[in-house]
Amino acid sequence: MSGSLRPGPSTLRRAASVMLVAGWTRPSAAARSPPPAEGFRLLLLQRASSQGFMPSAHVFPGGRLDAADRSSDWLRLFAPHQGPPRFGLGPDLVGRASFPAVPDVRPDGDPAALPDDVALRICAIREAFEEAGVLLLRPRGPRPNQGSEALKPGRSLEPPSGLADWRASVRSDARQFLHLCAHLDCTPDIWALHDWSVWITPHSLQYRRRFDTAFYLCCLSEPPLVCPDRSEVVHSQWSSPSEATRSFISKEIWLAPPQFYELKRLENFSSVSDLHTFCLDRASEGVERWLPIMLSTADGSIELLPGDELYSEDSDLLERVLSTEKTTEEVMKEGRKLHRIVIYDPHLYHIHVNIPSKYKHVYPKNSVASKSHL
Repeated sequence: MSGSLRPGPSTLRRAASVMLVAGWTRPSAAARSPPPAEGFRLLLLQRASSQGFMPSAHVFPGGRLDAADRSSDWLRLFAPHQGPPRFGLGPDLVGRASFPAVPDVRPDGDPAALPDDVALRICAIREAFEEAGVLLLRPRGPRPNQGSEALKPGRSLEPPSGLADWRASVRSDARQFLHLCAHLDCTPDIWALHDWSVWITPHSLQYRRRFDTAFYLCCLSEPPLVCPDRSEVVHSQWSSPSEATRSFISKEIWLAPPQFYELKRLENFSSVSDLHTFCLDRASEGVERWLPIMLSTADGSIELLPGDELYSEDSDLLERVLSTEKTTEEVMKEGRKLHRIVIYDPHLYHIHVNIPSKYKHVYPKNSVASKSHL
């Protein structure tokens, strides 16, 4: 059964992340190596080792939703060309997936506060600026809604003068991001962020903080200049999905299961153009919200995802880890209807999925890496 989240220390924090994909024409650094199958690269940021949540992990730009991202003050900047209730985003898809239920709570009951799907996009765009210095903004004015310009990947805005001062200001007070946009006479390009997925941090002794994170995908024609903030983020890299997963398996970088899953999903696409067209074609479909359920086996663990035969939409599982005395291989041999990430060690995940995808989305191809390095 499904149920609403209970108040208390385990309440999920709302967050947003942007998977920033760019077309790529630069030659590979290793000229003798064959180019990867994908004709695009994805921005990965390495979190500082001092961070309390996923220290040193490679992640997509993103962070926690701030009250400033919902502020009704944004209405003046979007007007007169875009405004409530949908800001040009298309149909409202609230309720597409309901477990666990999370209400659209507006600060202090302000009826003019921005809805979730607008506020979360602004959050992801603000975090991309804070962490990477990338400005996903567009000049104020009518937005192209048809023709060739609307069908092509866009570009980020050139960084303003005084970038460091603006970033410091926004980092200390998220409300300053609106002032930056007003100063540049721009709005956050919420229309360039396509719904992609929503991941909820599973209950685990490893994670004391848990997040309900909307993942958006943004396609750019070319990679923007990236400047890590050297505080939350200490390093950045542009990698194709296959390059990033190889780096993970070889222990050059570390990825959490959601990031690994999304990289493997992106391996279905051969170019940024194909990926952008895919996002446009399914824009009216929405996404599922996934709360992985952890199953501890005798020799490892499995993240069960919706649709798997062992997955249960039980609100009690919000605060529990399932366990079995069987080994991982024994559990896998018994499975018939699968949607799961098998975790053998911190650098060896296998993805098994044999169920049909929903809402015109795609699942990763089954990913089974060699265990020879163990």
